[in-house]
Amino acid sequence: MINQVILVGRLTKDPELRYTADGKAVVNVTLAVSRNFRNADGIIDTDFVNCTLWRRVAENTANYCRKGSIIGVTGRIQTRNYENQDGKRVYVTEVVAESVRFMGGKTVELLGTY
Repeated sequence: MINQVILVGRLTKDPELRYTADGKAVVNVTLAVSRNFRNADGIIDTDFVNCTLWRRVAENTANYCRKGSIIGVTGRIQTRNYENQDGKRVYVTEVVAESVRFMGGKTVELLGTY
């Protein structure tokens, strides 16, 4: 099976670096990705894609990117679910990044190690 995603978009807010209990760096970001066509009203719609970045990729993205930065993400789609405080099942679909490329100015590729 193949599960690979490549996205290029803008960060919707500044990345916030966190660490798990066992010390792994993690950043959750949302990428605004424009579609390649116009809708019936002539407007180009935008999709907002949740992405999770781990370890060094997370640290470098938090250090060098800000809201509005254009980045390229290569990763895989992952789904999960949990029960919220109201007892309702919540389903989440996200991209788990394996690499991130900064797309503005000097281009640097950051590879993740899992």
